[in-house]
Amino acid sequence: MVSVVIRMTLIQLETPDDMRGRVNAVNSLFVIASNQLGEFRAGAVAAWIGALPAVLIGGIAALLVVIAGRKMFAELYRVDTMENPRR
Repeated sequence: MVSVVIRMTLIQLETPDDMRGRVNAVNSLFVIASNQLGEFRAGAVAAWIGALPAVLIGGIAALLVVIAGRKMFAELYRVDTMENPRR
C-alpha cells in the first residue's frame, strides 16, 4: 500500500493536468500486467525447481533489483521534499 500511495501521489503532484489521465492509465496497465507476469513467473519457476529454491531465488533477485535501482536512481533517492523540483 505504501508503494501505491507514493506512486499515486507523485502522479497527482508531478504530472501536467492535460497528461494526468494518460499517465494514470499507463501506470494502471503496468501495475496490472506486472502482477499477472509475476504470478506466472513464480509459478513456472516453482514448478521447474521447487517452491523453496524459487522463493530463495526470488528473494535474492528482489534484493539485487533494489540495490541496482538505488545505484541507478541515486538522485531520486536523495530527494527529501516535493517542493520546487529541479526541471
